[in-house]
Amino acid sequence: MNIIEWIIGNLNLTGLRMPEIGLSSVIDMLIIAFLMYRVLIWIAKTRAWTVIKGITLLAVIYFLSDVLKLHTIRFLILNTFDVGLIALIVIFQPEVRKALEQIGKGTVAFNINKLVGGDAETDDDIKSNAVDEVITACRKMSMERTGALIVLANEVPLGDIESTGTRLDALTTHQLIISIFEDKMPLHDGAIVIGKNHRINAAGCILPLTEKEIGSELGTRHRAAVGCSEASDANVVVVSNETGFISIASGGKLYKNLSEVEIRSMLYGMKKPPKRKLASFFKGVNRG
Repeated sequence: MNIIEWIIGNLNLTGLRMPEIGLSSVIDMLIIAFLMYRVLIWIAKTRAWTVIKGITLLAVIYFLSDVLKLHTIRFLILNTFDVGLIALIVIFQPEVRKALEQIGKGTVAFNINKLVGGDAETDDDIKSNAVDEVITACRKMSMERTGALIVLANEVPLGDIESTGTRLDALTTHQLIISIFEDKMPLHDGAIVIGKNHRINAAGCILPLTEKEIGSELGTRHRAAVGCSEASDANVVVVSNETGFISIASGGKLYKNLSEVEIRSMLYGMKKPPKRKLASFFKGVNRG
């Protein structure tokens, strides 16, 4: 009890007072809050979110190593953090440059409607409409043997891939998708990226090619689809211009010659297509 009284006596609580908050303090806090909001939005649209999760894990390990006296691990993590800032600047140089360009152009605006209002239509409804439009477009392009490459983002942002193409920010419709992949159109060679907002964010995008062997009968579109699915958790739909078959790359694997039901299942979150019934299997074999 004497110890508690001694601690309270040495706190000098009588000298405490509430700080004065004036107009300048309020403006200061609002500016900081706005900047933090923009930084979080920027992180959500780039690969930075996955990197931040890794940094957070390293910070937790560093804290545990300090508590448990794991000196070697603590030394390694501490030296990693010393060069980490320079490494992050190098890794995210394109994203940092793009963010600074947006600030210079005055396009970084505070969208109050999105914060307080939002759309009446639910996210599930928007996703369902987008998936329906993608499937309709793929079915028509398959019949006409029109090659296509469509990336549908999930949790991992694809801002670095979108930056390689032409920015669109357009509503996802099958008419627009088909027109983009029409032969001799300027953007038909690349991929279109449908973001987490279920809109066509960009077209004519360049995807990373996989290094694994996927079959000599498959072309660059299929290699790009698998490569993109290796680098992210996106589902990548491919329409072959030779066979008209529709395939989906997910998790570094390519699922070929899928039916409409299988495509819909995968685009709604299944890791792989459902098992085919025996009759459907032989139907697929006859198509091949």
